[in-house]
Amino acid sequence: MSGSSQRLGVLAILTMVAKPAWAHHVMDGALPLTFLQGLLSGFGHPVIGIEHLAAIVGVGILAALAGRSAAVVLAFSVAVIAGVGLHLAKIDLPASELFVGLTTLLIGGLVIARQSMGAGLAASLFAIAGLVHGYALGESIVGAEASPLVAYLLGLLIIQTAIGVCVYAAVRSLARWPARTTGLTVAGVLVALAGGIATAAAAGLA
Repeated sequence: MSGSSQRLGVLAILTMVAKPAWAHHVMDGALPLTFLQGLLSGFGHPVIGIEHLAAIVGVGILAALAGRSAAVVLAFSVAVIAGVGLHLAKIDLPASELFVGLTTLLIGGLVIARQSMGAGLAASLFAIAGLVHGYALGESIVGAEASPLVAYLLGLLIIQTAIGVCVYAAVRSLARWPARTTGLTVAGVLVALAGGIATAAAAGLA
């Protein structure tokens, strides 16, 4: 593996394991009470859980491989908000944590295979994955007042879209990079690993 590829791998690992808990734990695990607390929680929550961060990164990569507009990333972000809404509406989604892991594992596998999907198929996959991830994330905001709840949803939408679009742009800009294939494989393995760990944990195997 070249020096550039090694550096990419290290960077990806650091990104995946980083846990900026300050954004969510500013409330010490309690429900956000103000608009600002809700916004900070929305910004921080998706990147505290490694499986959620991995899924967002994988979505950005797959969107770039699809070779179409970055707008397809919005399918994931909007579906996450819809998933939170399902949780708030007390609609039961059995084994949601298991499906969070499985969808992340699938996204990682598609990145490893460098699967170029059509916009429709990509949007459908992202929507299903986003719905499941949003449902799981919604647990942390159940019972919050309207103002912090709206802020939380806004934070979720902004941070996930920003991460996905940035990853999309980075992959597109590196189209002629010699180590791009290796870099994508490393990223896909990390995403799949995060999904596999989450799946095993949800299934009681870890």
